[in-house]
Amino acid sequence: MEYYNYIKSLHLIFVITWFAGLFYIPRLFIYQIEAFDKPEPDKSILVTQLKLMAKRLWFIITWPSAILATLFAIILLIMQPVWLQQGWMHVKLGFVILLIAYHLKTHHIFKQLQVDKVKYTSGQMRLWNEGSTVILFSVIFLVIVRNALNWIYGVIGIFALGILLMLGIKLYKKIRSKNPNA
Repeated sequence: MEYYNYIKSLHLIFVITWFAGLFYIPRLFIYQIEAFDKPEPDKSILVTQLKLMAKRLWFIITWPSAILATLFAIILLIMQPVWLQQGWMHVKLGFVILLIAYHLKTHHIFKQLQVDKVKYTSGQMRLWNEGSTVILFSVIFLVIVRNALNWIYGVIGIFALGILLMLGIKLYKKIRSKNPNA
């Protein structure tokens, strides 16, 4: 137990860096998708640079952070096996599975864009970008509030967050249509 706080700190550090990567990689995807509509030589220059940036972010920060966050989480569960008997941890692990699925789908999109296969619009990527935000909010509130969480308010809160994110995206799209440099 003397190492518990060190393990917990490392877990949190790598969760933060994992999410940093998950927040930024779809933004690079958006720029990369939009670069395909640019005239040459801008298109080639931008696509090449954005691919390199995405590759470095994905393999130097995001993947290692995901692996290390998961490793330290497993160590924490070994140190505190009683957590596996608590309902909030079951829900949290459900969100972690959702996060891993989100990460793997993002990896799939990354691989497609690395070979110039554009299957999504920049608008779709803006929506995709909010997935990790919803997961992060859910997990943080769940872990901090735990058993005191009123599930009805929690579910309403997640839906409200989703609606606010969608409205924000639509508002930004409207602003951007009037001013492409916004």
